[in-house]
Amino acid sequence: MTLGKPWKGPTARRMLIMLLAVGLLFGGIFGWQAFQSRMMKQHMASAAMPPTVVSAAQAAFQTWQPQLRAVGSLRAARGVDVASEIAGLVNTVHFRSGDEVRAGQVLVQLSAEAEIAQLRALEAAAELAGTVYERSRKQFEVKAVSRATLDADAADLKTKRAQVAQQAALVEKRTIRAPFAGRLGIGSVNPGQYLNAGDRIVTLQALDPVYVDFTLPQQDLSLVARGQAATVTTDARPGKSYLGRVTAVSPKVDPQTRNVQVEALVRNPRRELLPGMYASVEVRAGAEKRYLTLPRTAVTFNPYGETVFVTEEKGRGADGKPVLTVRQAFVTLGPARGDQVAVLSGVKEGETVVTSGQIKLKTGHPVVVDNRVQPASDAAPKPTDP
Repeated sequence: MTLGKPWKGPTARRMLIMLLAVGLLFGGIFGWQAFQSRMMKQHMASAAMPPTVVSAAQAAFQTWQPQLRAVGSLRAARGVDVASEIAGLVNTVHFRSGDEVRAGQVLVQLSAEAEIAQLRALEAAAELAGTVYERSRKQFEVKAVSRATLDADAADLKTKRAQVAQQAALVEKRTIRAPFAGRLGIGSVNPGQYLNAGDRIVTLQALDPVYVDFTLPQQDLSLVARGQAATVTTDARPGKSYLGRVTAVSPKVDPQTRNVQVEALVRNPRRELLPGMYASVEVRAGAEKRYLTLPRTAVTFNPYGETVFVTEEKGRGADGKPVLTVRQAFVTLGPARGDQVAVLSGVKEGETVVTSGQIKLKTGHPVVVDNRVQPASDAAPKPTDP
């Protein structure tokens, strides 16, 4: 075969046929592999996305009462540690620990024999001074004594009477009384015990009503005012709430914490709330508002924003039931209360939102809704015993 000339004859035809056969062979192989790859991908896609069982709820508007929440401490409307003003020996104790007492009721009687004897002597001296004054007054009327004598006798009478009043007050201090009505604590004195001035005898607390003291951040100062309703709860009385009203707002903000102190008066007719208790306080602030509301569990919190999964119907299956998929939607959240959160944008009223089971979901994923078990969605959840 000569270089530079085209192939001719049987040899060229055989070479051309071989090239065509090889091309067809490789084309068939590559085509079959592509077909198998496409079928495998479709099979894997269909096998990788079985419907996920989720629970769901409809987004609906609810009425919200704006509230300020804080932690406070209970304080008696009136409370003191009863103590003796003077020193003395305890003669009798007229109370038992835990008694309810009325105002002015005798609690402790100190020994007062010497003081009473001194009072009687001063009363006798005052009576004598009164007799002398009356005699001098009659004599002055007939010019038998001078005005100076009458004035001296009048001054002496006043001095004697003042001494009687002073001694009577001292005797009265030997009787220790309840300054107001309330409940006594645990007594710490016994007959025969010597008390120094200022020694504590027993605590006395007026339990109805009680005050609750709490603080609010300065940004909430415009939302709280005297007369607003307040609700108090405490873990000492689970399941119970007590109504009260804000009675005072401090005119000063703490420069260290930037909080303002607030006081509320709470009715306590059953004496169930005790001074010193820890309490949770909710103050109704402002008018009611309407928010589109979802359970908190429906919201997925991400670094790039908060999202929810909204269900969409994509036709019906062979059994006639609707085929559901989900669509991920970004939402703007508002205030929260209990297990609920307000949604300001991103979801419309009536749309069905996944409330649980959304961990592995993405847009277009098929789902099956099963609401036999729903996550909590309580505006004011209470702890329950297991």
